[in-house]
Amino acid sequence: QLYVVESGGGLVQPGGSMRLSCTTVAQSFATHTLYWYRQAPGQQREWIATITSGNTPSYAGAFLGRFTITRDNAKNTLYLQMTDLKPEDATMYYCYDNEGYWGRGTQVTVSS
Repeated sequence: QLYVVESGGGLVQPGGSMRLSCTTVAQSFATHTLYWYRQAPGQQREWIATITSGNTPSYAGAFLGRFTITRDNAKNTLYLQMTDLKPEDATMYYCYDNEGYWGRGTQVTVSS
């Protein structure tokens, strides 16, 4: 059983939108700080956004205004709404729980 599972990736056209999801079985999910990262092959993981247990979001500058991080505590789910997607956004996306758990990622492909 996976502790953290990402979903929602796939193919999207440049300029399009996509929503990624991350579900967990974490105890006391509502108290956890949650994160989205992405990582291309051979590269370091790149921080995208964070949302605190108090529902306060923060973003890396490259994603501010295009990506939105939200959470639904009733569903134990973290979301990343991505808009105006660009070819450089095409890579693996991961969620992270502040208890120390990573998902296995979901692939986003941006292509016409």
